[in-house]
Amino acid sequence: MASPRPRGSSIFSGLILLFIGVLLLLHNYRGFELSDVVLHWWPLVLIFWGAMKLYERTASTRVTPAGASRITAGEVFLVVGLLALVGVVVGVEQARQRLPGIDIDLPGEAFANSLDIAPKAVEPNARITVRAGRGDVTVRPADEPEIRVSGKVNVKSWSESAARRKGNQVSAEIVQNGDGYEVRPTGTGGDSRVSVDLDVVVPKKSLLTVRSEKGNISVSDMAAPVTIDGANGDLEVRSTIGDVSIDTRRGDAKITDTKGNVKISGRGDSIEVANASGSFTINGEFVGPIRAEKVAKGVRFVSRRTDLTLTQLSGHLEAGSGNLEIVDAPGNLNVRTHDEDINIENAGGKVKIDDRNGNINVRFSSPPKDDVEIYSASAPITLTLPESSSFEILADCHSGDIDSEFEADSLKLTKSESGGDSHLEGKYGRGHGPKIILKTSYGSISIHKTS
Repeated sequence: MASPRPRGSSIFSGLILLFIGVLLLLHNYRGFELSDVVLHWWPLVLIFWGAMKLYERTASTRVTPAGASRITAGEVFLVVGLLALVGVVVGVEQARQRLPGIDIDLPGEAFANSLDIAPKAVEPNARITVRAGRGDVTVRPADEPEIRVSGKVNVKSWSESAARRKGNQVSAEIVQNGDGYEVRPTGTGGDSRVSVDLDVVVPKKSLLTVRSEKGNISVSDMAAPVTIDGANGDLEVRSTIGDVSIDTRRGDAKITDTKGNVKISGRGDSIEVANASGSFTINGEFVGPIRAEKVAKGVRFVSRRTDLTLTQLSGHLEAGSGNLEIVDAPGNLNVRTHDEDINIENAGGKVKIDDRNGNINVRFSSPPKDDVEIYSASAPITLTLPESSSFEILADCHSGDIDSEFEADSLKLTKSESGGDSHLEGKYGRGHGPKIILKTSYGSISIHKTS
């Protein structure tokens, strides 16, 4: 009776599973740099594999032919699969180190430890920088000339004991940096499983800068300029007296009740600015709606598709999803955009609109006092005015019709019989009025009376 063929390949399979499992376990709970091991020592897998096959071949020749220890398809798939798994872990680790803006989350439960450090006395108008890593930041003012820091250390892990060991290594510090002071976490070692939520109290008149790698930011009631650099999460600034300057990479931004100018740049989601005594300037690309309400010194908005200037906004502005709406803008309005539907109501100063492919609707509830210029490449224009208005108008429509509810002997409407062009020119009302210019190609022009 022949001896059964040994299942030598199972020895290698079991050992390689144990080996990879130990590496991954050390990586998760001991801060083991798996990427360094794989990048420098990966040939050990081939050496180990070859050694096991030599051993199996030597052992198998005693009972079976030499070919019995050949490399099987199952072993190949096992090695390739495990190497792919390790490659994914290494790739995530490298991405976090080289591309900090990328948010890659790993499984596990979050465990938290409280954080409280000794306060530090500073000058009342000191320059203070909060340099946070991963974690939320809250900055509040105080009348006392000192910096106070408390917060929470969060560690994501499968084990509470492992999280506690890691969390005990993490703290925060207040250090003097030149003529200013810096608040920063310590002991994180760049570990993406660790985040530190900071609650910072600073003198009310201190010059504040907040820098964050990832997390929400909240600043309130400061009496000096505030700078937020590299925000990568939701942020809120409220009830400040000085200028507010924000550079953001991701998240929603809400700024309310500010006395100074507000400047936002970068990219992100939605933006909301309300009750600003200064101006509001935004320069960047934001996917969510942009809302502004009651901005005393106007709005400046620049993106790849829109260039907007408002000298004053007593009502509201909303831009997003291919629409731009402005209501109650007492000052001048100048906008150049494309592929945006524009709705303007109650502009008080000069109006100039240049839109390539969007519908334009402008409405005045009281007679306009300044010139109005509206240009569209290939979409209709609708203008609504009170019957009591006085104006001088020049309207041209290429390959479309002009429909006007205003009639007077001094107004002349002509239409081309061959090309389909329309032209309206003349004066309406009593006395001198503003000049209105309306021009569109491949669209129509409608001029209505306010109902």
